[in-house]
Amino acid sequence: MDKATAFVLWFDQIGIEDVGYTGGKNASLGEMYRLLVPKGVAIPNGFAVTAHAYHYLLEKAGVKGKIKEILTGLDTSNMQQLQEKGHQVRALVRSCEFSPELRDVILSSYRDLCGAYNKDRSDVDVAVRSSATAEDLPDASFAGQQETYLNVRGDQALLESCKKCFASLFTNRAISYRVDKGFDHFSIGLSIGIQKMVRSDQACSGVMFSIDTESGFKDAVFLTASYGLGENIVQGAVNPDEFYIHKPTLKQGFKSIIMKKIGSKEVKMIYDTQGNKFTKNVPVDPEDRIKYCLNDDEILTLARWACVIEDHYTTKAGHFKPMDMEWAKDGVSGQLFIVQARPETVVSGRDKTKMEKYILQKESKPLVYGKSVGEKIGAGTVNVIRNVHDINQFKKGEVLVTEITDPDWEPIMKIASAIVTNRGGRTCHAAIVSRELGIPCIVGTENGTQLLKNGQGVTVDCSKGEMGVVWEGVLPFKKEQLDLANIPSTKTKIFINVGDPDQAFDFSFLPVEGVGLAREEFILNEYIRIHPLALLNLDKVTDVAEHAKILELTKGYADKQAYYIERLAQGIGLIAGAFYPRPVIVRMADFKSNEYANMLGGKYFEPKEDNPMIGWRGASRYYDPKYRPAFDMECKAFKKVRDEFGLKNVKIMFPMVRTIDEGKKCLAILKEHGLVQGKDGLEIYAMCEVPSNVLLAEQFLELFDGFSIGSNDLTQMTLAVDRDSELVSHVYDERNEAVKQLVKRVIEVANKLGKYIGICGQAPSDYPEFAEFLVECGIHSISLNPDVAIKTLLLVAKKEKQLGR
Repeated sequence: MDKATAFVLWFDQIGIEDVGYTGGKNASLGEMYRLLVPKGVAIPNGFAVTAHAYHYLLEKAGVKGKIKEILTGLDTSNMQQLQEKGHQVRALVRSCEFSPELRDVILSSYRDLCGAYNKDRSDVDVAVRSSATAEDLPDASFAGQQETYLNVRGDQALLESCKKCFASLFTNRAISYRVDKGFDHFSIGLSIGIQKMVRSDQACSGVMFSIDTESGFKDAVFLTASYGLGENIVQGAVNPDEFYIHKPTLKQGFKSIIMKKIGSKEVKMIYDTQGNKFTKNVPVDPEDRIKYCLNDDEILTLARWACVIEDHYTTKAGHFKPMDMEWAKDGVSGQLFIVQARPETVVSGRDKTKMEKYILQKESKPLVYGKSVGEKIGAGTVNVIRNVHDINQFKKGEVLVTEITDPDWEPIMKIASAIVTNRGGRTCHAAIVSRELGIPCIVGTENGTQLLKNGQGVTVDCSKGEMGVVWEGVLPFKKEQLDLANIPSTKTKIFINVGDPDQAFDFSFLPVEGVGLAREEFILNEYIRIHPLALLNLDKVTDVAEHAKILELTKGYADKQAYYIERLAQGIGLIAGAFYPRPVIVRMADFKSNEYANMLGGKYFEPKEDNPMIGWRGASRYYDPKYRPAFDMECKAFKKVRDEFGLKNVKIMFPMVRTIDEGKKCLAILKEHGLVQGKDGLEIYAMCEVPSNVLLAEQFLELFDGFSIGSNDLTQMTLAVDRDSELVSHVYDERNEAVKQLVKRVIEVANKLGKYIGICGQAPSDYPEFAEFLVECGIHSISLNPDVAIKTLLLVAKKEKQLGR
């Protein structure tokens, strides 16, 4: 068979080398159908109508000259002209008649596909997808430029859908895109994939990447899921469920779902059996909206398939090849399928030796919140556009605010300073295109078009992690670029302090040895928000509004303590997964009683202390019968991270251990929960932050595997200064000689005993001379705020050179 002249090629006849005949989508489907179905990846069968068939149709109909004539003199920045000429060309292609030989081979192939699923060869439902021959090239991501039709059934409907697909090579956005990328309109052909439908209208579907789409972190699968057919997620019509799965530990057999977030999933796309559009959207039952639409086993199965697909293409390409996949679950059989896969071409192409950082220099009134796409900041005048027919009203440099986008919006997206949408998740059209264009984008705001007004100046801020903010006014911001190439190595290990799990993937690219301090407090405040004892004793929370808020946050969790354990484990897991296999030292919860009281339900379980800074905090809480049930949940979360997620790089650190007896009690509780020193490499440290830790350092280090110096509290306790009091703030100074003497002594003792000694306090981040002092003393590691890590690393390298190390 000559592929170059074939009108139809079945999936089992196609490989990735056939992009020129079948386009990127179909070549990839054929590759996987032939080689990965035997490895357990489920893919529905189908065939491709080739690009040769497309060119044959145009030649036979004699329309190529007319198309060239229509497009002559086109100015793609003139929206009205683009719309008019695009409409003319599409109408021309749709008017072409299939020649008998082309029509017959398409319909006979469809009938063979029907026979593979129905004994009587009666009509089966198929997906009809466009697959352009220049699709998914590294410098030209044509995905989404052409059309897809779902639930197509019967000869006539199939032929009409094929004709519409061929015409969609000339959608306004595709014409504009080709002109911008310098492609000739007739050097590109269009193939059509005709594939048996998966009945996800009765279950769920979604998008999956084998790389994090925001940071480019390569060790996580990012999976989105929503009820019904998958077009809603791609188009951004729904806010889907989101999951991260850690690839290295998944491959070791662990259930490493390190993040789960429920999306609102308001609508689902199902088959339309009454009308003539094949599909329609209907509301999702409120009870189903608060449930995940996949169970853990299904999440893990899809993630394993993502790894199989990525490994196959990586091996074939000879270099790392992350993939962008679409999946569907059949509601009749309950089976999962991969229905598309293409190379990811945006974040994987970034230069990882350069780190760009946007810094907002001033804040104002926050107007709108949503999910941030990318890490940039953009500012400009708001232009709220509700209908694609009005895009000619948009001007370069404005902030595009709309309900959702689809590929028809691309001509104005590329001239926007930022994009804000009401709907969509981080794999929707707006998110994908804004990443490709390098434009800050916030999706899923729900009410952006209502709260933001035409002509209003705003700043769209994606620099603070997952939560994006639209600020009032055009605010000042700056851009910094770090060059991570040629960073020297140091004997003193450089770690970083991490609080926000949503920033961990970004920070993982820093050339550091790991995390010297992962703070639980941010996870408690942002991921959990509810006092742990309130979850265990919800009946004691008598404030009606607080009680309702707790129920709202924990919807979907019949067991409220499971909410605490799972959310805490996921927060820790994101940080540990980001830096795996580098060590991550997690400090157990170190809130003071006034801070715990501020959590939802907290006032019912916390004492009022005159000086909570030296009150009921740290280890003193953990073994206290009044707090012990909450600490038990914390231990279960650590157990989940290490044993279920497989993140053995996590080390545990106790804060504020005032006495040897307290240390023994805390270690005994950990042991009860199966968290035993030395087992599976578990190391347990203590903070060195009260003078007793230094004075009895030998005894403390008999109990613990090491110390991390908390210079903030050690200064406070040494100088008897409340660091929260502005009245004596002038006395507080970590460079005080008394503090330095204690630091020097504990480093000497730890080195003598061969135990770990590091520092995670603020001093070396704020004072370069303090960092130099620590190097002189022989400290093992210095943990720094991420923004000063590189600068301090270079300082440490210089100091070590001076000392002859």
